[in-house]
Amino acid sequence: MQEGQQPTTEKPTAAFVLSLLAGLWMLAAGAMMSGVGEWGMGGWMWGHGMMRGFAPTLWWPWFGVIAGIVVLIGAAMLYAKPEQRQTWGIVIIIASALNFFVGMGGLLAGALGVIGGALALSKD
Repeated sequence: MQEGQQPTTEKPTAAFVLSLLAGLWMLAAGAMMSGVGEWGMGGWMWGHGMMRGFAPTLWWPWFGVIAGIVVLIGAAMLYAKPEQRQTWGIVIIIASALNFFVGMGGLLAGALGVIGGALALSKD
């Protein structure tokens, strides 16, 4: 390394890709279940259909959209500022775990997010 150069931090590519996929999945699943746009199944699933009155506080579909946005921002910041990977890894893990238990992101999206966040934390 030459004098005056900053040491380059290796970008956590695997953590970024897994977190990005998890965020996109959460966003799409939350949008589908809440009835947003063309994909919307919200009228049938949550309005007048089979899920009427079934613990709406536990399965809040909008939380999937919010968690997906948070995970996507965390993934982008993880890649843009790899020196802050621990902070963004924790954000990704928390949003993914909350989405797993509260939102509509599903098992795979939550698992991808938690694994991506853990990879961000373990990258030394």
